[in-house]
Amino acid sequence: MVIDRYIPIVGDEVVDEIKLLSKYISGKVIQHINSTAVGGGVAEILNRLVPLFEDLGIKIYWDVIRGDSTFFGITKKIHNALHGKNLILTHRDIEYYNAITQQNIKKMRFNGDVIVVHDPQPLGLIKAKKNNGSRWVWRCHVDVVRSKPNVWNFLVKEIVKYDRVIFSAPAFSKPLPIEQVLIPPSIDPLSDKNKELDKKTIQGVLDKYKIEKNKPIITQISRYDFLKDPVGVIKAFKMVKKNFDCQLVLAGNVATDDPEHDKVLNAVKEEAGNDPDIHVLVIQPENNDIEVNALQRASDIILQKSIREGFALTVTEALWKAKPVVASNVGGIPLQITHKHSGILTHSIEGTAYWIKQLLSDPEYAKKLGENGKEHIRHNFLITRHIRDYLLLFLSLYKKEDIVSLT
Repeated sequence: MVIDRYIPIVGDEVVDEIKLLSKYISGKVIQHINSTAVGGGVAEILNRLVPLFEDLGIKIYWDVIRGDSTFFGITKKIHNALHGKNLILTHRDIEYYNAITQQNIKKMRFNGDVIVVHDPQPLGLIKAKKNNGSRWVWRCHVDVVRSKPNVWNFLVKEIVKYDRVIFSAPAFSKPLPIEQVLIPPSIDPLSDKNKELDKKTIQGVLDKYKIEKNKPIITQISRYDFLKDPVGVIKAFKMVKKNFDCQLVLAGNVATDDPEHDKVLNAVKEEAGNDPDIHVLVIQPENNDIEVNALQRASDIILQKSIREGFALTVTEALWKAKPVVASNVGGIPLQITHKHSGILTHSIEGTAYWIKQLLSDPEYAKKLGENGKEHIRHNFLITRHIRDYLLLFLSLYKKEDIVSLT
């Protein structure tokens, strides 16, 4: 079985438990629904999870809703408001959101025993729930701690119709009349984005983007989104450059459900100006995984200077590669980084610049942070733990007599 390939990384006991749990739900059909098949952390996770569930003998489907630029503009507004931005959903926004939702309900088949709906874009599909024994789960990947009441109250009307809600971090929990579950995201250590790469492959990517290895490389890899604060990254880098000869790499791909990409990218280019030590890269989806992997492995320090975060898988990826990470103390990042032990947590542009300089000054300390970070990810945020969490959730949704017998 494919799952056995993870034994050298996580051990026999972890894999044996997954195999055992999967037998209990082998008769159930799982259906995941989200808003995009390419770009963003949700699509990336599902691309890895779905084949592994199939390998375990579990029937699983993955469907993607359809929407136009107006719809995704509205859902981007929802996303930003959940992160605390002062935005209001208009009556017209709500009507349009509901209209696209109804179009998707008419076109889609809901044939899962368990239907997992990811994030606000497809949330309204719960209107298709029937009294046929299916269980519906809303999986929220967003940090909703500072969500604006206008938007959150609109979503709650649909959320409460679900059987369970999944959040990525304990702090994201909200008062709800239904049971909530904590399942942090994960990375796959065997994926193209995280597997070991030879030096030739890494050098080939550096050559492609004209990045020299003659001075330290500081990198942030994220989609071009104001909440990732790429402009703030450049400002911090400019502070560091006053004392250290180094270079900055900003790299991201395009998420098909994010209409703000071009606006943010233009702002980044304007802030970068003509500095030859600032590399602003747009990586195409077909090359994304290997190139991101190579850029992370070539880097001396990885940044994630987000203003808001759901979880930040880019932090997980960097820590898995034993890289020292300097990241904002927001969202799910503190679950991954213990300050000064497995990475560095910061609160400002100045703090980010300060810690970059500290790590450049003390390579041994930077190396130790990376080593500690990798072990933390090994034990908590690999895909095997994620599979186990989902299996336990699915089991919890059914009474004992409803579960397929092992005998």
